[in-house]
Amino acid sequence: MKQLFLSTSSSYSALIARVAAAIILFPHGAQKALGWFGGYGFSGTMHFFTEVKKLPYPVALLVIIIEFAGPFFLLAGAATRFWALLLIADMAGIILSSHTQFGFFMNWFGNQQGEGYEYHLLFITVSLVLLISGGGKISVDRWFTKNKSITP
Repeated sequence: MKQLFLSTSSSYSALIARVAAAIILFPHGAQKALGWFGGYGFSGTMHFFTEVKKLPYPVALLVIIIEFAGPFFLLAGAATRFWALLLIADMAGIILSSHTQFGFFMNWFGNQQGEGYEYHLLFITVSLVLLISGGGKISVDRWFTKNKSITP
């Protein structure tokens, strides 16, 4: 089971996807957990999620954990498939709860009241790549499985 869960391709493309996902996701998690980059921090985000969006407390907490801790695990390539699966669920939930009413496109010109879901769909796609391929080169997963690789 460990071999199946942690095994990874030996590709550089998985490494690139993993590092890019970590870099792109980190500011979003830092907004929610720390209040960096114009975010509301943990208590403000929890209030918004539970009072405005009406998410159950455990779900709101899980969103913050996924988006804040996920980039660190992805950057290291540790439990890549697990975090990719969590990110797919996170982004799908965000699309369904907050973005479908605004359509596909991001709000580039301020013409709509919110953002579309194209960013989230792209993130789901990158996460699917990581779910299939694993962490790739230079990953903790690869080290734990003694460099045994799979074919993606």
